[in-house]
Amino acid sequence: MDPLLISVILVVAVALLFAYTNGFHDAANAIATSISTRALTPRVALGMAAIGNFVGAYLGAKVAATVAEGLVSPQLGMAGLAIVMAGVLGSVAWNYLTWWKGWPISASHSLFGGVVGATLVGGGVVYWSGIWEKIVLPTIFSPLVGFALGFLFMLAVFWVFRNGTPRKLTVRFRQAQSVSAAAMAVGHGMQDAAKTMGIIVLALHVGGFQDSALEIPHWVYFASAAALAGGTYAGGWRIIRTLGRRIIDLRPPQGFAAETVASSVLYVNTWWLGAPISTTHTITAAIMGVGSTGGKRAVRWGVARTIVIAWILTFPAAAIVGALLFYPISWIML
Repeated sequence: MDPLLISVILVVAVALLFAYTNGFHDAANAIATSISTRALTPRVALGMAAIGNFVGAYLGAKVAATVAEGLVSPQLGMAGLAIVMAGVLGSVAWNYLTWWKGWPISASHSLFGGVVGATLVGGGVVYWSGIWEKIVLPTIFSPLVGFALGFLFMLAVFWVFRNGTPRKLTVRFRQAQSVSAAAMAVGHGMQDAAKTMGIIVLALHVGGFQDSALEIPHWVYFASAAALAGGTYAGGWRIIRTLGRRIIDLRPPQGFAAETVASSVLYVNTWWLGAPISTTHTITAAIMGVGSTGGKRAVRWGVARTIVIAWILTFPAAAIVGALLFYPISWIML
């Protein structure tokens, strides 16, 4: 068999492994609030999230194009495939470490960090303007927007339902969370399955198996969606506990508000900008914003600080791991 074809198959397999780890790492994005408020049972929530991830994958082509062509340009041929494989494996390693620690970092940012680190040492080209516009700025603004909108939306909920009966409102908001959690799951698929799709078509282009890095074959949609959905159904209980219980004491109205705000931010960004923003950053910030309506002590800021530090470390840490892995991988492949 052609060595180049074997290398492409290996890179695709590693990209799907990333999607799987992304699923169990980021499963909490869609369902932690619903599980914490008992709006959904864990397995029902995971199953719904997996289906939403699968559906959302088919709506994320614009994000996939950004990942495939707007951030880096590895060399063509075997050298470029070594870069992509090292970058993705670097991301998988950081994802596993942060999952073990229970840190809700951005699995997608670890992907970008790993690929950029491997590209730098492998002799490829990094489009720093694309990194700034599509990664850095959205990383800064999406949590700020999520926090602000979460705070304002929660205030609006309090005002609209100020005369409601607490017990009835709890039941109604638990029912509403089924819808908001499903919307969040679709938004997660739109963003995170698309990033895997972008890596796969980049590998196909670098390996010479398709001319354009913007063309997404149907099997890539299906494989990326299935891997992400499978990982999501496997669950990421460590992260779920962090998001659902350790930041604030969530109740159904807060859970509904956080999910509604976060999914809205994901949809608007995906359809309008096509920027690969972090679903983790967005929902975590929305939870903090919602919790802030209860006063300074309603949010456990020590936990929040640890999470933000993990966010900041993700890109450079994954870049370092990706850069280091490039050397043994290139020695094997070249």
